[in-house]
This record gives sequence, structure tokens and C-alpha cells, in this order.
Amino acid sequence: MAELWYAILCLMITLFVVLDGWDIGAGALHFVIAKNQDERRIVIAAIGPLWIWHEVWLVGTAGVLFMAFPQAMAVAFPAYYLALFLVLWTLLLRGISLEFRGHIPSDLWRAFWDFVFVVSNVVLALVLGAAIGNVIRGMPLKPDTPFSLPLFTDFGTRGAVGLLDWYTLSVAVFTLVCLCAHGASYLALRADGEVYRRAKILTKWLWPCTAFLLLLVSLETYHVRPELFTAMAGRPTAWAMLVLLTSAWAAIFTALRSGAETRMFFGGCALIAGLLGAAAASLFPVMLYSTINPAYSITAYNGSSSASSLRAAAFWWPVAFALALLYVSFIAKYYSGRVQTSQDTHHPY
Repeated sequence: MAELWYAILCLMITLFVVLDGWDIGAGALHFVIAKNQDERRIVIAAIGPLWIWHEVWLVGTAGVLFMAFPQAMAVAFPAYYLALFLVLWTLLLRGISLEFRGHIPSDLWRAFWDFVFVVSNVVLALVLGAAIGNVIRGMPLKPDTPFSLPLFTDFGTRGAVGLLDWYTLSVAVFTLVCLCAHGASYLALRADGEVYRRAKILTKWLWPCTAFLLLLVSLETYHVRPELFTAMAGRPTAWAMLVLLTSAWAAIFTALRSGAETRMFFGGCALIAGLLGAAAASLFPVMLYSTINPAYSITAYNGSSSASSLRAAAFWWPVAFALALLYVSFIAKYYSGRVQTSQDTHHPY
């Protein structure tokens, strides 16, 4: 049952990153892709009705982690206390900026909240990337020693590490660029006029940059955790994710040449899913790797709830997942198509 719930946890994380990823990327590009209030309303109208529903998967991830892997959660939350509060504040500020910017008809008021909107999305992307880097690199776990990680130590990746080092910062930058490319692909599919034109131009730059940074981060990962590549070679699930990843790149680059926005967007979705899936398959069963001694690592087996609890939860999770998926699908279908400011009825935005 631990294997099943590990897969469910990875699925929830992937859904959040893929679905909210284009909102984060579009928000980070807000000033680059939209030059006036009408254009900014197009960007916001494209993501405004959807972003809050995409965060359902983040809440679901926390619920699965709490129920299925309480020990891993009990160790990770105090350690990443600062990072968790940064995520919380960026999520709050993103929502507040979307809801508040239209309440006062003032250019200065809107400009301020647009700035908050951009900064919150950029910081959120960087923090999420740094979090992924921390999971891959590991943390200085010791037996019976509660701790909270410092922001940084010596910027090394061995021993008593901090939240930030050269590796986690590299993953953070890669995540920001990848999500910006994903957001630009989404706006190329949803926007019109100058926003559409700029989004198309940005995809031609951002996706090649993403490919280059992925190669760089892969080489760095081989230096930090070489055993992950050995594990990947022997796991069929990881190979399936690599096939998905290869197909995603093929879809993206052929779409860049032909101008097929839909193929490029879904190629980006598949790319993110393939990256996270390959990483999860290679990491299993380790959830929190110890940079002090691998024997101190927390795995899906020693960090999970009892088998009876996991079996009981397996009955209600499919129902909750189906309801959430059905509602999110309905919302996405209702707000599908290219947006126009004349169709933007969300006046508070």
C-alpha cells in the first residue's frame, strides 16, 4: 500500500505543478507580455477564473501527505518552515493582488497590485523549484534530532546543508524558466492581439532556454545524486516517463516550427509531468534523503501510516479525486477559448 500512496502523492503534486504552473508562468511574465491595462486584463482574464481551482491539488497533496506519510511530514515541515511560509505568503499575495487590483479606478493602485502579482508568482516558482532541488539533494537528517534548516550554510551539497546552495538555486532558476515557457504557451493558446503575438515570440526563446537548463541541471544532478541515474536505468516506470519526456520535446519543437499552439501547450504539460514522474520513479522509495548518512533517510516504508489506515483511505480517495477532477474539468471547459476584454466579466480584476 505504501507504493500506491507514494504514486498518489506524486500524481497530486504533478497535477498541481502542471495546472497551476501555467498560471504561475503567465503571472511571472505579466509585465513582459502585457504593456497596458487592456492587455493585462487579458492575461488576468485567462487565469483569473482558474487559479484558485488549481490550488485544490496543492491542498490535496497536503492531505495525502498528512494521512499516508505522517512521519515524513512531521520531519519536513519544521525543517522547511521558512520555505513553507514563503509559499503561503506568495499564494496569499497572488490571490489578493488579483482580487484587489480592480477595486479602485487608479493607475497607481493597479500598478502596485500588478507588481505584487508578478513578484509573488516569480518567488513562488523559485521556491517550488528550490523545494524540488531539496528533495533530490536531501537534508541533514540525524536520528532523534529535530531541527529547522537554515536558509544557507556553505552553499555545498554534502553534510550540513541549508535550504539554498548552488544546486537548489539552479533547480529554482530552471523551474522559473520552465513555468514561464509553460505560461507563455498557455497565453498563446488563450490570448489574442498583442498578448498573443508576444506570447508566441516568448515561447520561441523560453523553450530552448528550458532545454539548455534541463541539460545543465541533469549534469548537476548526476554530480549530486549519481545513484538516481542508476535507479532510473532499472525501473520501467522511469523509462516510460523518459519516453513521455522525449515525446513532449518533439511536440514542443515541431509546434514551434509549425505554429501549432495546442500541440505546444500540451507538449509543455507532458514535459512537466514526465520530468516529475521520472524524478519520482528514480527517488523511490526514499522520500527524505539524508546528506549525513543514507541510513538515516526516511522512505515510503518507514515514514508511512499503518497498512490498515492506508487501506481504509484507499476507499474514499478515488471518490474525492473523481469529484475534484470533474469540477476542475467543468470549470476549464466553461472558460475555454480565447479571451477578450469585452468578455471579461470579472470586474474586480
